[in-house]
Amino acid sequence: AIRDVLATGRPSFSFEFFPPRDAAGEALLWATIRRLEGLAPSFISITYGAGGTTRDRTARIAADVISKTTLTALAHLTCVGASRAELRGVVGQYAAGGVRNVLALRGDPPTGFGQAWTPHPGGLVRALELVELLRELGDFSIGVAASTQRHPESTGLEQDARVLAEKARAGADFAVTQLFFEVGEYVELVERAARHGCEIPIIPGLMPITRAGQLERFALMSGVPVPAWLSERIDAAGDDPAAVRAVGLEAATELAQDLLEAGAPGLHTYTLNRSGAAMEIFGNLGLLPRLAS
Repeated sequence: AIRDVLATGRPSFSFEFFPPRDAAGEALLWATIRRLEGLAPSFISITYGAGGTTRDRTARIAADVISKTTLTALAHLTCVGASRAELRGVVGQYAAGGVRNVLALRGDPPTGFGQAWTPHPGGLVRALELVELLRELGDFSIGVAASTQRHPESTGLEQDARVLAEKARAGADFAVTQLFFEVGEYVELVERAARHGCEIPIIPGLMPITRAGQLERFALMSGVPVPAWLSERIDAAGDDPAAVRAVGLEAATELAQDLLEAGAPGLHTYTLNRSGAAMEIFGNLGLLPRLAS
């Protein structure tokens, strides 16, 4: 259980993947997973497509990770596009595959980020209800989402902190943040949550920038503002892809180090199904075991 991994007090390091659309993408994913296995990450997470579009693939890949590797899998689950009965079925599918770690999310509207949220008839409205359902159905280690930025539908950051505390009281064991770029935002998030009685571990999520243009695209998709200092450093690298990647990894490593020094329980990286950049960051921090070449 991920809650047990975090309870050791050692910094966790983890990777996030999405279910590929075709056989070639799945072959690439499994090559990456096999490469990571020897590094013994704390866990790997498998996302759940918008509207539940990857439901079966998420369940299958998570189960295969558990049965065919030594890795711990965290399967995502959202409220989008499913009735309560259907969600119970997915949870049963996870349990049958040996999945005991689930990231419970309300999910973004299928029409896209920032659009109006409409619950499925007979479904769940909030991630809190999904946490309660998981706690009712079995002994799952439950994760939830957190963010350094205000949720588009909330009245402010204090309300977001109250919601996170509610999810913790309902049975969530840990939280994973959306991407961000400033260590101070993470520290403030943890302090706000604590003021509302939330003391579960909050794992910061990182997205290393490795290509020109990613900053603007990620900011548009996530609603996270890009700091001027980071834009300036990326712009200074010019059109040289190697220079852009080096600057992006340097900035991500600095942020990761600052987060660990600020007391973060670990680091979670959004990989886009390619682990090279994340592995370099963890290697720079000395988190990876020394492997024979």
